Formats: sequence, C-alpha cells, structure tokens
Amino acid sequence: MRVCKGMLSVARKKLAVWCKRNSGLKRKSEGEIASGSVSPDGGESERSLAEELVTAFKLAFSQPRLSLMMFIQYAVWGAWFPALSGYLEKHFGFSGEQIGWIYSTLPLANLVVPFTAGQVADRWLPAQVALSLFYLFGGLVMLAMAFQSNFPVLLVLMLVCALLYAPTLALTNTIALRNLKDPQREFGPIRVWGTIGWIAAGLLLTALRKFAGSEGWRLSPEVRVIDVYILGSVLSFIMCIASLTLPHTPPAKEAPDPLAFRRAFVLLRNRAYLIFFIIAFIVATELQLYYILTFPFLSQWEGKVAGITTENLPAYMTIAQIAEIFVMTFMLPYGLPRWGVRNSLLIGLIAWPVRYFIFSLVWSLYATAPNFVWLAIAALTLHGFCYVFFFVVAFIYTDMVTPPDIRASAQSLINVAVLGVGLLIGSWFAGWLKDICTPESGLTNYTIVFLVPGVITLICAFVFAALFREER
Repeated sequence: MRVCKGMLSVARKKLAVWCKRNSGLKRKSEGEIASGSVSPDGGESERSLAEELVTAFKLAFSQPRLSLMMFIQYAVWGAWFPALSGYLEKHFGFSGEQIGWIYSTLPLANLVVPFTAGQVADRWLPAQVALSLFYLFGGLVMLAMAFQSNFPVLLVLMLVCALLYAPTLALTNTIALRNLKDPQREFGPIRVWGTIGWIAAGLLLTALRKFAGSEGWRLSPEVRVIDVYILGSVLSFIMCIASLTLPHTPPAKEAPDPLAFRRAFVLLRNRAYLIFFIIAFIVATELQLYYILTFPFLSQWEGKVAGITTENLPAYMTIAQIAEIFVMTFMLPYGLPRWGVRNSLLIGLIAWPVRYFIFSLVWSLYATAPNFVWLAIAALTLHGFCYVFFFVVAFIYTDMVTPPDIRASAQSLINVAVLGVGLLIGSWFAGWLKDICTPESGLTNYTIVFLVPGVITLICAFVFAALFREER
C-alpha cells in the first residue's frame, strides 16, 4: 500500500497519540489487491524496546474474549494431536501407516476450507455463529470417536471431525483480525494464547492420566475410552458456548460475487502475493520434518548423554513453545511495524535453515562429541522465530492485502497452502526421507535428513529476498 508521506506529515500533530499506538497499515480497499507495507511513520521509532514490551504485555490482556477464543481453539488441537499416536499404537496396535492416515485427515480437510469456513463467514452467517456450530458438531463427533477402536470407523469419523475443525482455524483468525484496531501490533499478543492453550491441554491430559488414570478408562471390559478425544470433546463444547460471547462479526452486506472463495483466488494475480504464497507452501512442507522427526532425533541420545530420556524429552520440547510465546508476545509487536512484512518474513525464513543446519551438525558429532546434543536442544528456541515471523506474519499480511468482503476466504486460502497441501506433502516427505536415510542397521543418518530441509529453506530465503517487494 502506498503511504503518502506528505499527508502523514500534515496529520502528525493532530494524530500524534493515535500514530504512536496505531501506526502501520491501513486495510486495503475492495479494489486494491496488492502488496502492503507496515512501515511506521517517523514517530513510531521513538518508542523504546522497553516501552514496546510493556505495551505488548498489556495487549495480551486487552481483549479477554479473543484471548479465550485462541486459548480454547488450540487447546482442542493440543488435547489429541501430540498424544493420540502413542495411544493408538500402544492400546490398539495400529501400524505406522494407519496412524499416518489418521494424522493426514486434518491436512486433507484443510484443502476444502475455502469452500466451507470462508464462504460461510464471508457470505452467509456471522463468523462467531459459524464457529459455534462447527464446534458443536465437531464435539459430538469427537465424543463418538472416544469409544471406537476399529480403524476404518475411526478413520472415517476422524475425517468428519477434521472437516469440522479445519474451518475453525481460519474463522478464529478472521474474528480476531476483524475486531482488532491495529492487527499488526495486536494480533501476536492475542494469538499467543493459542500456544498457551496447547501447552495447557497437554498438562491437563498429563494430570488426568496421573491422578484419574484416564489412559486406562473403559466403558466396558471390551470397550476402551480414548481419553484424548474425551478431553477434546469437552473443550469443543466449551468453545461452542464461548463462541457466542465473541464480538459480532457479520458477513459482508454487499459483495460483488456471491462465491467469496472464487474472489479470494484473485489474490494470486498479484505478483508479490503469488511469490509469498508459493514460498509459504514450500516452507510448510518442511515444517512437518520438525514436528515428526525432532523427537526421535533427540531420543537417540538416551543412555548416551546424562539428562536425555524419553520421559523428560517432552519437557525439553516445550522450549520451542516457550520461545514461540516470547516471540509472539514481545518481538512481533515490536518488530513488524518497524521492519515491515518483507524483512519480518525474511527473519522467519532465515531461522529455518539455521535450525536444521544445527541439527545436521549435531548428528555429525553424535559419535565423537555427544554432548553437543545440548546445542540442538538450545536450537529449539529458533522455533519461535521460524513459526511466528513466518506463519503468523503470513496470516497478518494476507489480511492486510485482502478486500473486507473476502477476508475469511483469503485466510482459508493461505490455510490450504500451509495447513493443507503443505503439511500433507510434508508428512509424506518426512517419512520417505527418513526411510531412505535409514540403512539396514536401523540408525538413521540425521545429518542428511536435516541437511535436506535446511538447503530447501535456504533456497526459499534467497528466492524470497530476490523477488518479493513491498509497495511503500
């Protein structure tokens, strides 16, 4: 978006306070589908880092309804995603392929999100009502899943549940972004509650298993109760009710096209957004290598380095979420208005190959210097920059360059690239890469495994830096 410096200069005296707190991008008008700039005006840079950190902390508590929405949204996901695979393997004897199919349902569901969540929220129902309905039916399906052990039945129900949950990822972004006065500054501190919710769900599940023996729950001697689905369904019903208390977010009253998702594809006609979209898709395919392979990678040091066990590795893995909380709450509101979309995305992109190259280097020292595993654990902190400065900024950027009447569909479109096709291909790619890097001895060569995504994301960073341009 072009920002007229002369007009800002004239208006500065009258709007000094407003500019200090709300500097940044104006939203695009309906006919403007082009790159945006989040460069602040001159007064913004005068604020110190300490002032920005205090402001960010206040913003995290400034919208309690939106914060609660994000908290429960990702708590539902966190209730089943990390622990389900272990449960299915241990208690039902599911194979790796079967578990892979179960986990592929959510990426598959994200492929149809633009035709569900976006269309409903942009044209038919208020976003908060649509969110409530998706959670009502999703909670019922998840409750039914809790009493299943047959793979085909569980797979079908999981796909239905995913089709109901996937739209909520775009809807919560839409509700938050539409109801924040300054999304580039406020979205990060609000979205961070989602990460906190994910962690809280894991802790709650741990407590249920430790104090209530939930992992061994049975409806009858023959019927097990899958505790992760029970927890997820309860949280879904809570979200169903909480959604109705959210700010009213109506569909567009006047729209040039009744099919919002069709207009969302117009975004791809813009060169800058198309470059960004393609890069986001490629990077998303490499995200699954982190999620799927980091735990087994670090577990190789069990018995070789004191302090590394499969029991305490989950605690070490939360370093990534803690870093994500810090970056999203403090660094994003401070950096995005100053550095702009391009530089912020570049920071996220560069963090990806750095993390993977560190993992690759550490494995090359596995035999001679095993204690270097602590460098890999320290590198988990880079996840905060990888995720926040790339994917969270991606959602903000998409909102900024999109006409108001198709914003939900645009959020759904980027979800298709990132959480749909990207994660789906990434799941298959991670398994294939691990298999070809694992000889008959059974010891995977993680130097090669992580070198591959490191090179891919490094190339993405160079291409993005060379081709993506913001309009000032």
